[in-house]
Amino acid sequence: MPAVYDEAMADEVRRQLLAVDGALVWVDPIHGNKHRTELDAMLRDVAARGPWVSAHPDVILKMGVKEVLHRTKHLGWGTDTCLYRTMVEFAGAFPARLQSAGPRVLQQNRGNGGLGVWKVEPLSDPAGKAGLVRALEGRRGSLPEELPLADFMTRCEPYFVADGCIVDQPFQPRLPDGMIRCYMGADKVVGFGHQFIKALIPPPPEGPDSPAAQPGPRIMHGADAAPFQALRAKMEAEWTPQMMKILDIDKASLPIIWDADFLYGPRNRSGEDSYVLCEINVSSVFAIPDQAPAAIARLALSTLHGERKE
Repeated sequence: MPAVYDEAMADEVRRQLLAVDGALVWVDPIHGNKHRTELDAMLRDVAARGPWVSAHPDVILKMGVKEVLHRTKHLGWGTDTCLYRTMVEFAGAFPARLQSAGPRVLQQNRGNGGLGVWKVEPLSDPAGKAGLVRALEGRRGSLPEELPLADFMTRCEPYFVADGCIVDQPFQPRLPDGMIRCYMGADKVVGFGHQFIKALIPPPPEGPDSPAAQPGPRIMHGADAAPFQALRAKMEAEWTPQMMKILDIDKASLPIIWDADFLYGPRNRSGEDSYVLCEINVSSVFAIPDQAPAAIARLALSTLHGERKE
């Protein structure tokens, strides 16, 4: 039974949710000028009164924000990741890191669609001016800009509002090889999606609206797809249990459906791929592989039966 949410009908949705055993929630964290603040308060209240809610807002705040990249940076999916909680920290550390470490990717803590995700690289200015950078936002249709680093950093100030933060990672040179989306049902892989993305890649001469600038289709695969078995083994046996321990999330609280986006990292000496986590999606997971819904339905039913037994 679907329940369509909007702030104007929040009381009606709340009544619907209190009448069911459980609810699967898919709502964008940011949509236009709207956000999840009122919805999350309502979902917490509903969950406290009995119905099972997945994903619970408190779990989203642990694993569905960019800060998780910093908290889990020492896992096998991690990289040289920094976190800035204030503009003072950002101004004090980022310029030197950019000059010493090369192109970086900055992400605001909550967002979607490439909003607040930037590739920033230092420029050597023929005129001898210091502190120039090239910045490209991850939103579709964005164009690279060349501007003083100080001006770019000022543009990032809104990301610190309301306890926000910025996560800073190295740019992955193998980005053109595509992104792997690993779909999860709680702690098990239920499918994969591979896509040649164009975010953070400068558009071709034809412009950002040209066919060559558009991302390729996301090709879906089942959990048993041969090219992704090494990643599946890592996710199920190592990285997900390790993440749960770090974030203090038990198996029953894991979202019934979530996904982790990986970029290809450097190959090892044997030529095998490594993987770098660039995002976990929990608030709004869509376009899942054909094989996944049945597994998710079985997991939801099993969870609800377990809730009722307790």
